[in-house]
Amino acid sequence: MEKGLICKPPPALGSMLQPMNVRHILAALALTTSLALAAQPRVVQLWPEGVPGLKPNAAEEKIVEGRITGIHQPSLLVFPGAQEKSTGTSIILSSGGGYVRIAVNPNGDSTVKSLNELGITVFVLKYRLADYGHPAPLQDILRAVRTVRKQAGEFGISPERIGVMGTSAGGHLSGCAATLWDHTDGKTGAAMDTVSARPNFAILIYPVVSLSADFTHRGSREALLGKSPAPGLTETLSLEKQVRKDSPPFFIAATMADTVVPVMNSLSLYQALSKSGVPSEIHIYAQGDHSNSRDPKFGPTATWPLRLEEWLRFNGWLETPQTSR
Repeated sequence: MEKGLICKPPPALGSMLQPMNVRHILAALALTTSLALAAQPRVVQLWPEGVPGLKPNAAEEKIVEGRITGIHQPSLLVFPGAQEKSTGTSIILSSGGGYVRIAVNPNGDSTVKSLNELGITVFVLKYRLADYGHPAPLQDILRAVRTVRKQAGEFGISPERIGVMGTSAGGHLSGCAATLWDHTDGKTGAAMDTVSARPNFAILIYPVVSLSADFTHRGSREALLGKSPAPGLTETLSLEKQVRKDSPPFFIAATMADTVVPVMNSLSLYQALSKSGVPSEIHIYAQGDHSNSRDPKFGPTATWPLRLEEWLRFNGWLETPQTSR
């Protein structure tokens, strides 16, 4: 060490932080924490009074490879639409999985994000599955519509602009809401049963439709109804047999190349809608994959989200409530 040079230990950290700096750091930490919490979607329990027919000894809820099984506490994840584009429109989204499992992304998937960008608030439905079977999923989606409608003001949406959307078996469940909204199987005797569960529109993407025809998706039927369904139940839950003149408008997209859910499901539903005079739109493509129809390699099939946006816009659901038709 050179003569005359004195090495001093560095000052303690506390002495380096002036009071104002400490306040700035604490404020920054608080802001970061609040932003992280805000990023998490709100969870709305569907049955705060108690889940009807709850099975306390059933297999517990699990997440395996991003898919949930063993659901006993149905809920909604709330993803608000872009505030600057707010339309007052909302969609209750049900993913597929053959009534055995469902995929629920806590951060919102590409469909959720694209709908949010259009100013649509999305409620992702976490519904009961094969552990319960019918009528539990029907009760869950109808309670979801009733909950969203009753609390519309709280969510910043219109009670008359509520749609349902689903893929595969989730499409079947959404279709049930659009055809069986006042069915006795969907009621539990709760006070909420008096709130209308009729959605204002329905969007079905490569949906399971029939549970009675030879082109049914047998896995979904067995998971929902068991191996020996009660007489008449397959007919009740076959959408093409339950379409009504007062059913809401439908948007349907499917592909002829679907090897999981035959395209005849979508065609039979559209035929029934046409016969009943329900204003609806269908897009059938030659190419595609049941689980990834948005891949650009499938050409026109990947553009169905654009067709959906056009349909929503034409029907006024992307306009502000004051100017909508």
